[in-house]
Amino acid sequence: MSLFLCGLAVLFIGGLASLLSGRRPALSSFLGAGGAVVGSLLAILPALAVLAGGRTESLRANWSVPLGSFLVQIDPLSAVFLLPILGLSALAAIYGAEYLWPYRQEKNLGVPWFFYNLLVVGMALVVAARNGLLFLVAWEVMSLASFFLVTFEYERQMVRQAGNIYLVAMHIGTAFLIVFFVLLGAHAGSLDFDTIPAVPSSLAGALFLLAVVGFGTKAGFMPLHVWLPHAHPAAPSHVSAVMSGVMIKTGIYGLVRTVTLIGPPEAWWCWVLIAIGVVSGILGVLFALAQHDLKRLLAYHSVENIGIITMGLGLGLLGVHIHSPTLAVLGFAGGLFHVINHAIFKGLLFLGAGAVLHGSGTGHLDLLGGLVKRMPWTAAAFLVGSIAICGIPPLNGFVSEFLIYLGAFKNGIVGGLDAAIPAVIVIGSLALIGGLALACFTKAFGTVFLGHPRSIHGQQAHEVGWAMKAAMAVLAASCVLGGALSPLVVRSAQTVVGEITSLPADAVETELATASSTLTHFVVVALLLATIAVLCLLARRRLLSGRSVRQAVTWDCGYAAPDCRMQYTATSFAQPLTDLFGFLLHTHKEVHPPKGVFPPDSALETETADVCEKYLYQPAFEAIRWSLGWFRWLQHGRLQVYVLYIALTLWILLIWKLM
Repeated sequence: MSLFLCGLAVLFIGGLASLLSGRRPALSSFLGAGGAVVGSLLAILPALAVLAGGRTESLRANWSVPLGSFLVQIDPLSAVFLLPILGLSALAAIYGAEYLWPYRQEKNLGVPWFFYNLLVVGMALVVAARNGLLFLVAWEVMSLASFFLVTFEYERQMVRQAGNIYLVAMHIGTAFLIVFFVLLGAHAGSLDFDTIPAVPSSLAGALFLLAVVGFGTKAGFMPLHVWLPHAHPAAPSHVSAVMSGVMIKTGIYGLVRTVTLIGPPEAWWCWVLIAIGVVSGILGVLFALAQHDLKRLLAYHSVENIGIITMGLGLGLLGVHIHSPTLAVLGFAGGLFHVINHAIFKGLLFLGAGAVLHGSGTGHLDLLGGLVKRMPWTAAAFLVGSIAICGIPPLNGFVSEFLIYLGAFKNGIVGGLDAAIPAVIVIGSLALIGGLALACFTKAFGTVFLGHPRSIHGQQAHEVGWAMKAAMAVLAASCVLGGALSPLVVRSAQTVVGEITSLPADAVETELATASSTLTHFVVVALLLATIAVLCLLARRRLLSGRSVRQAVTWDCGYAAPDCRMQYTATSFAQPLTDLFGFLLHTHKEVHPPKGVFPPDSALETETADVCEKYLYQPAFEAIRWSLGWFRWLQHGRLQVYVLYIALTLWILLIWKLM
């Protein structure tokens, strides 16, 4: 445990040293990024040891704070979340050293590096804390550090708005968590997790709902997701990768930890998680399909993948409730593996989007095109991430979704009606999500990297440097290796799944071994097909090596001078699907059709506002703003009047306490 705390100390000291040396950009970047990399690598070693040996490392120390002690612990569940948190944070720091360098003349680079390292410390402490008060402190450190990173370019009005939305959303979630821990501490008499006794069912249900809202706000459950499409595009791209890849997973961690604390699940808990997962998954991918900005598109895909994770957890919880080892093991295993897999491919995709933004100056899909010739390294990495997020074998995204599919299929066939109905819902939802995700990333990759440049941004784009390419290369290789070695990796989940489900070790081992054996066939066939494709490409190159190859434009429907305006745009490619689901998206269209025999320019513009934000949050906040307007007369701008308010409040509280 000392190595873990030393790693966190290195992270904090590196960030602080970077802040103090902010006037020297090179030194500040070296200290900030170097501290993040070294500290993350030190802190990840105990997590690897816990997963390898199945043991638990902990440290307890007395402190003057009531209701418990300073208690940190790394068990298998914490280790599963620490691996992506610390691994992705180290790679994003290497990437960020180059990404932030162009800002050195106009900004103090020590500030973002200090808050970046503080964010990593906060995330690591959240999953290691075993005391409610320590957990809340780490949670608030994580939220505030990420807020200052989101508002890095605070001079832009859009960024300030995104920061305000994010800050409000995080503190609404924190308010629910405070109530959660107050009720839990009042029941247990302590906030140490290892001293909490059995929770009665009446209290457990309330605690579960508080956890769903509190942790779901951070995770991005629909409709608590509205901060994601604002915050992720506003933040620097390496920060977006960390926030989307791992920070939102702390909400998933909190929810799983809650389930292990409050006792056996009830049936409606399972249905709540499955319903949230289905709604978040389907609506997340639909709104992603309608976006024009690359980072905003990826932000909505985070909502989609959180939905997939939640469906897996809901099935696992249902398996525990109905005493189905198959559903419990495969549901939780699929959900937890998707936590890791999503961190890898979503981190890769956000780093790829940052490379596009860095190399071209824009992330607007309809202003790009043809970047595969100017940014081949980025194009290859983004293609790998796109295939992985669509769940196509043999990459890692397929593995976790396959486990959820397998659990739903097997238990839907042999289980009763209580298992068959949710299994059918999950299978149908996953199939729909997978098809829509494939269409969305065909649009994203095609409009950004294929075809001809649509503007000066695409024409003048350039490849990024070695630091950014190295980070993307490691994540792309992880997508490939995670899929190829998945039969071996699946077997290693025995300890953590057994801890969550409380099933006998032999039952968990049997289910994972069966799933691993089935998965092996898929992986072998997929690798065989991939090998055949590579051999065909090599054979083609060899056959053409001694011949002259002539290049010509593709068939252009008879046009003598085709240009970029004749290509599909992102909007036109997605239009059939967005029109099909128009009753959910409420897309606003502005059409300027061609008129006359020789028509001038025509145009089609679409805008898809978030329905939750438009029809739920905006009216609610307008009502709150209007109601609070009645109390403006209390604001005089006179300090002595405000002091009087405080004195009167203290006087009233004192009388109330003495009565």
